[in-house]
Amino acid sequence: MPTAVITGITGQDGSYLAEFLLERDYRVVGMVRRTSSDPLERIAHVLEDVEIVPGDLHDQWSLIDLLQTYQPDEVYNLGAQSYVPTSWNQPVLTAEVTALGVTRMLEAIRTFRPDLRFYQASSSEIFGKVREVPQSETTPLHPRSPYGVAKAYGHWITVNYRESYDLFACSGILFNHESPRRGLEFVTRKVSYNVARIKQGLQENLGLGNLDPSRDWGFAGDYVEAMWQMLQQDEPDDYVIATGNTHSVREMVGIAFGHVGLDYRDHVKTDETMLRPAEVDHLVGDPSKAREAFGWEPQVGFRELIEMMVDADMELVERETKSGVPASRPAYG
Repeated sequence: MPTAVITGITGQDGSYLAEFLLERDYRVVGMVRRTSSDPLERIAHVLEDVEIVPGDLHDQWSLIDLLQTYQPDEVYNLGAQSYVPTSWNQPVLTAEVTALGVTRMLEAIRTFRPDLRFYQASSSEIFGKVREVPQSETTPLHPRSPYGVAKAYGHWITVNYRESYDLFACSGILFNHESPRRGLEFVTRKVSYNVARIKQGLQENLGLGNLDPSRDWGFAGDYVEAMWQMLQQDEPDDYVIATGNTHSVREMVGIAFGHVGLDYRDHVKTDETMLRPAEVDHLVGDPSKAREAFGWEPQVGFRELIEMMVDADMELVERETKSGVPASRPAYG
């Protein structure tokens, strides 16, 4: 039975990846911070099947102890300060966790477990002010937020350790991927959750920032399979994971409201506080390298994804209304 360590197991991607690996008879070890504010609700249904252990990407020795104790075959580094707006308010924390945390893990692997296979969660935010459309593995980087800069560092330090120390280390450059398990602070989930509240008469309006930027949005459940596939190849490499299609925030909002019979123009108001200091206008990925290498294709389309999220939040809001308990708002995982 192979052993996999997942940092950030309590997040959206970590929960889907844990499910995926358990289905393939892995021993799954999830690293969580003792001070984490993230609830375990995303992995509640698999808690009996995974091993939750303390650790922190700030703390080199906790990572060393993790590797020595569990001797994993694979490590998936999904832990990060992962919310772009927060990175403007907490740029040093973002750098410590999202950038230097990768180096700490790689140093632990290089020193104590050099034969394992390592996956680094890179991000399309590293492209930022894009130099070409679509973006591929060779597109120059121009990140436009402290988060994007930190992810660019994490990406390149992974490449550096692979080339310098012959580690099996891969970066997955994942474009936006969403699900009903997405944190409420992210725009897709903010929209689906508040659409449900508006439809059920709990509020009138939704404040959003710029509706013009476009993104390449896919389903997180599809994307975790690509993470695993990267570590099953004969040679380590970096891959863009994306749908190859782009949609504006405005289009996403229109689909979400339209799914419940509402016109977004009657409810969406501009909130100046949500505008970014530097915006990323257009991201769309070219997944052809992953398609050719291991046959990866997204299975869930954009409209299906947004409607899935709205349906899930309609049920959630109904439960909240009956119980009087609001949804949790995980922001770090």
